[in-house]
Amino acid sequence: MLKFDGALQNQVYRYLASWAADVKAEAMRLVPVKTGYLRSTIYAKIRDWVAEIGAEATYALFVELGTRHMQARPYLYPAIQEHLLRLEQIILEAIDAAKAEAGL
Repeated sequence: MLKFDGALQNQVYRYLASWAADVKAEAMRLVPVKTGYLRSTIYAKIRDWVAEIGAEATYALFVELGTRHMQARPYLYPAIQEHLLRLEQIILEAIDAAKAEAGL
């Protein structure tokens, strides 16, 4: 059973990292570009079983959500939404791959 637990963690991490990279690529495609700085700060991090996707530019939130002076130009939310349905499938595939790796 320990072999399965380790295999499951490895598989989920690998599949989740791939999913997060796809979301990041989509966000980078969608982000409005003036200088390219905002696009260069978009990141995808995987920690344990959590994917964190965002942008580090100080004004990233204002572009995503808008202000009273500027219309929103979402790029993160639509990228996540486009790939969200695939997330459940990815987790199930990771479980199946871990079972196969553990010989179950």
